[in-house]
Amino acid sequence: MISAQAWADARLLWDYHRMHHTPQPCSVAVGLGSHDLGVADVTSELYHQGMAPVIVFTGATSPTTRARMPRGEAVHYRERALQLGVPDSAVLLEPRATNTGENIEFTKAVLAEADIAVTSVLLVSKPYEERRSYGMMRKLWPEVKVVCASTPMGLEEYADSIGDARMVIDMIVGALQRVLVFPGWDLAIEQDVPDAVMAAYERLCLDGFTSRLLPADVAARPGV
Repeated sequence: MISAQAWADARLLWDYHRMHHTPQPCSVAVGLGSHDLGVADVTSELYHQGMAPVIVFTGATSPTTRARMPRGEAVHYRERALQLGVPDSAVLLEPRATNTGENIEFTKAVLAEADIAVTSVLLVSKPYEERRSYGMMRKLWPEVKVVCASTPMGLEEYADSIGDARMVIDMIVGALQRVLVFPGWDLAIEQDVPDAVMAAYERLCLDGFTSRLLPADVAARPGV
């Protein structure tokens, strides 16, 4: 049972993680691989709205996705996009990345190989990964403008769609830890975290929503 306080704290983190950007036309839409096919749905919808002329789906597999997406996250995303009417010619695949840093690095290489000039990226992720992904893009690909997008759902609706509310809250907590830690590893820019969000994060950690946290010895390291 998840307490009312835990839900309230998770909503604070959920709102903080979302960048609240307004979608606008970009050079490319990049769908970051994960267990959530909703990323492919949103990316496809934005393509149909004319927000990007080409899509890159990026991602291999992880312990979370191996059973659900045995052919790899990017491949399953592409299949979903084609089902939703996106032409095959508009979809590029990056099937090797196993983390967000690699998503960014390998996507840049795929676009360069395709001779696609990029000045702006419509970055599509899970809702609670917007801020962390934005911070990493600004650090690792600083020359492009970044516009974030994700499934337009509230926390409870999203948790219902995934079917595991505790896992979603665990991931929300883990995502905030990475917002805090990654700048020290030169993987992301620094971002302000309001006191109320930090207090909610600390309460959720004390309440046991910790399965997605980095181990203490890893989180404490000064760099990579």
